[in-house]
Amino acid sequence: MKKMLIANRGEIALRVMKTAKKMGIQTVAIYSDIDRNAPHVAFADEAINIGKNPSNKSYLQGNIIIEQAKLLHVDAIHPGYGFLSENAKFAEEVEKNNIIFIGPKSKSIRMMGDKLAAKEAVKNYDIPMVPGIDRALTNIESALDIAQEIGFPILIKAAAGGGGKGMRIVENKDELASQMERAISEATSAFGDGSVFIEKYITSPRHIEIQILADNHSNVIHLFERECSIQRRHQKVVEEAPSSILSPEMRKKMGEAAINVARSCDYVGAGTVEFLVDDKMDFYFLEMNTRLQVEHPVTEFITGLDLVEQQIKIARGEKLSLQQSDLKIKGHALELRVYAEDSMNDFLPNVGELHVYKIPKGKNIRLDDGYSEGMEIPIYYDPMISKLVTYGKTRIEAIQLMISAIEDYRIEGVKTTLPFGKFVCEHEAFRTGKFDTHFVKNYYSTEKLEAETKKEAEVAALIGLKVYLEEQKILKIPNN
Repeated sequence: MKKMLIANRGEIALRVMKTAKKMGIQTVAIYSDIDRNAPHVAFADEAINIGKNPSNKSYLQGNIIIEQAKLLHVDAIHPGYGFLSENAKFAEEVEKNNIIFIGPKSKSIRMMGDKLAAKEAVKNYDIPMVPGIDRALTNIESALDIAQEIGFPILIKAAAGGGGKGMRIVENKDELASQMERAISEATSAFGDGSVFIEKYITSPRHIEIQILADNHSNVIHLFERECSIQRRHQKVVEEAPSSILSPEMRKKMGEAAINVARSCDYVGAGTVEFLVDDKMDFYFLEMNTRLQVEHPVTEFITGLDLVEQQIKIARGEKLSLQQSDLKIKGHALELRVYAEDSMNDFLPNVGELHVYKIPKGKNIRLDDGYSEGMEIPIYYDPMISKLVTYGKTRIEAIQLMISAIEDYRIEGVKTTLPFGKFVCEHEAFRTGKFDTHFVKNYYSTEKLEAETKKEAEVAALIGLKVYLEEQKILKIPNN
């Protein structure tokens, strides 16, 4: 593997390129018109314009990407996450054109991309699943019968879904018809497939996922868990590794279950198996993400592994150099997704120009970003600016370093999730580990954040006044 095209943009494109260059692999960037001056374009050995700004005219143009890869004699394509990373047809076309797809086989992507097919695949492995049905529904009457059988509240989910789209919580039978219509409509719009199914809604769940690696020689290992319960609109904002609630015994059970999920679809590469954990500490299979996760850096910190390097080695046909017994958890890591969103206004996107962009630096602070000062956060793509990651020997040490890093991170021109991240890190429920996926609903409000921001501003003003008065005293002392 001498040359790799990264079929993505921003921080993940840059992050993949850094490992590729470290391994002596040349890199090719793709970019839309608006990304012409992006850092990932400047960093690559070669770069090609792939189309206009909207993703369906650029980063989602799989055929054009493959054509360009062939013209440039590319050996492999890394899809990153998002865009085409879980598109089975794209992976299949890459394979057909004798280019290495750095990810799982198209069969695995297709199987795990359909939540109903995924449930069917893992049935024979005795993996616990949330009570519900394993077939698509379009009929309200059938949905009502099933809902009453498993009991409200229920969760309507898109079979082809992800990222919280096509998902609706239904508290009682009166809400079922309207919520099902909305779920079908949203699923059709987002995925081109309106198939939905029903599961029992776990009322106070923790969202815990297991990172796995699998090679082409039937070796599968897990790299422990990530806690992803701090979410807004069913999407993660703060992640950490390891989870504060798992015992060694439960970690082993969940790890083995994740390995079996990977085996059920003949998985190859890096992947993530997601579980829900209820208040009785029972866990249930949720889904498998057949790609590198946004939050992979926290796993890299606690294991000392470079997951992109592992992906590349597996794609080259190499055997895993590690066995399960070689792996140990070292310390604790925390990640905040820094989105261009207004935390004071229901986390709505707040795109614009980065007038000021000063990043935090220091030992055990890692920042994966794809922007620089003066750049525009475009409206066409996910509004994530960066991933801020901190590491400590203990969980509290990682949390405290995150608070310091947030305070040192200066962004002006757009509103971000930095204040929300600080709110989370300072909240007693998070610090004690007594939280679930309803953290935002239970503890967060704009009023609380505004009050904290106002208090911080007052303290800063008092400190400034004190410094000013001290300086005045010094100036008034006569010279001898």
